[in-house]
Amino acid sequence: MIKLDIISDVMCPWCIIGFRRLEKAIKEMGIQDQVEIEWQPFELNPNMPSEGEEIQEHITRKYGSTLEQSKKSQELLTSLGAEVGFTFDYFDGMHIVNSREAHVLLQYAKENDKQTELNIRFMEAFFSERKDVSKREILLQEVEKIGLNKEEALKRLNDKNALDEIQNIENYWQSLGISSVPTIVFNRTSALNGAQPVEVYKQVLTEILEQK
Repeated sequence: MIKLDIISDVMCPWCIIGFRRLEKAIKEMGIQDQVEIEWQPFELNPNMPSEGEEIQEHITRKYGSTLEQSKKSQELLTSLGAEVGFTFDYFDGMHIVNSREAHVLLQYAKENDKQTELNIRFMEAFFSERKDVSKREILLQEVEKIGLNKEEALKRLNDKNALDEIQNIENYWQSLGISSVPTIVFNRTSALNGAQPVEVYKQVLTEILEQK
């Protein structure tokens, strides 16, 4: 098996683009049964308040981008998303929100072999369906949609140890020098940053398989 740790945030548009390209590489190589994927938490904005922040204000404050630059970036992401079958629906008034509780539920989903399914559902809810995935009622709706138990999920959200676990996992990956997402770690020995082209993922996966 090839173990892939995908360090990601549901607020990161490049994470879903990178994953879809990776997924395409795996399918085209026909090695689905040789790959194990685990999503690892990374909060791009761990101190984001509950009300979130308007996306243009956020990007200007954090990255210094102008409105024109931001719009061009959104147009690029929308185009790249369409290439991999994902819809980005940017809109006026869109807010970046806190993703910590989403990460808690992704750990819960991992225990039930539904982590990838829930992660994609959260990203679709946020980027494609204009939903606020910092709100518990939204998160629990998405949990239920993929067949997981809402009551168990709510218990997890109320468990301080579950929140601490997310922080500990984030600290672990950051201690290894990971400071941006997406980062894909191959067998805990090598890594690729950013949303790479399909052929790059194929090349790395092929090299790993040849080594084995």
